[in-house]
Amino acid sequence: MKNTPFTEIHKQMGAKMVPFAGYLMPVEYTGIKDEHINVRENVGVFDVSHMGEVVVKGDKALEFLQYITTNNVADLTLGKVQYSCFPNGKGGIVDDLLVYRMGENEYLLVINAANTEKDWNWMVSQAKSFNLEVGSELINDSDNIAQLAVQGPKALEAMQKLTGESITDMEFYTLKVLDFAGIKDVLFSTTGYTGAGGCEIYVRNEDAVKLWNAVFEAGEEFGIKPAGLGARDTLRLEMGYCLYGNDINDETSPIEAGLGWITKFTDEKNFIDKELFLKQKEEGVSRRLKGFVMIDRGIPRQHYEVVNEQGENIGEVTSGTMSPMMKKGIGMAYLAKGYWKPGTEIYLKIRNKTLKAEVVKIPIYKA
Repeated sequence: MKNTPFTEIHKQMGAKMVPFAGYLMPVEYTGIKDEHINVRENVGVFDVSHMGEVVVKGDKALEFLQYITTNNVADLTLGKVQYSCFPNGKGGIVDDLLVYRMGENEYLLVINAANTEKDWNWMVSQAKSFNLEVGSELINDSDNIAQLAVQGPKALEAMQKLTGESITDMEFYTLKVLDFAGIKDVLFSTTGYTGAGGCEIYVRNEDAVKLWNAVFEAGEEFGIKPAGLGARDTLRLEMGYCLYGNDINDETSPIEAGLGWITKFTDEKNFIDKELFLKQKEEGVSRRLKGFVMIDRGIPRQHYEVVNEQGENIGEVTSGTMSPMMKKGIGMAYLAKGYWKPGTEIYLKIRNKTLKAEVVKIPIYKA
């Protein structure tokens, strides 16, 4: 079991620790609901050092990334970030990821912790066709980087105290490399998995504790609190953000998952599964990932069966929880055609009961 550079701090702060993606991680400190609401209203800090980081650089970097990802990497100007996914050649998804344009021919890929080894092996296998040198042009830097996600409406205002460069006016999904909290060359990006605003901060492992202490000192007047994996999951689900392994996997296509917006069919971009996904876009698919809110009282969970009024199977829940902000059960499910329109009534089988829910547009929670 791996530790992050913050593991001992989590323990000292009384966090409930659990194994996750090969790491010992905090699932909660003061409680999921408390941490969730604090992120929505103030500022919360997540240790996301378990995430994977891969550097792609050199003359072939763009061509390589255009082939292995669905989004149009050519659209990325310097200092911009892009959400994308790796198609697996069989109509499914290897992983979803962020692509950072770091330099003229240099990109940083941030991948899911549970998939780091799988993703790395996939990239290495594809790199051969592009003569990318593994170790110098394709570099797995995952074990050397610590990351904090500082999230919430007051996050950027609090973090502004730690740098001389302006960050409060940064657009969503942009990055800067700056001096931050007395640390050189910090990667600071206005990204996150909560929908509450804020940033993600990347440093080398040796600077991690210094970063943690500075972040919490700067955020004290703004009500800063640590948050665990539990709140991270409820926050992302209110936004309808996909979780790999639940909502997307090797058997789901980005078109089915509602990720057509990151699947770009431009003439200059040839990517894995392009023809298949284009056919799905043009001809339609038999199921789609949709958000829903419970009308009857109940908490939906992964794999719960979804039926129509006649009791016929029309889908399956992929993620579900009790929304701390809405105080209702919410979730996402793959639903059969004919049940996608917002306002459509669906029924979930929960503990021998059939409970009514309603299909809603993403995001599920609207502040």
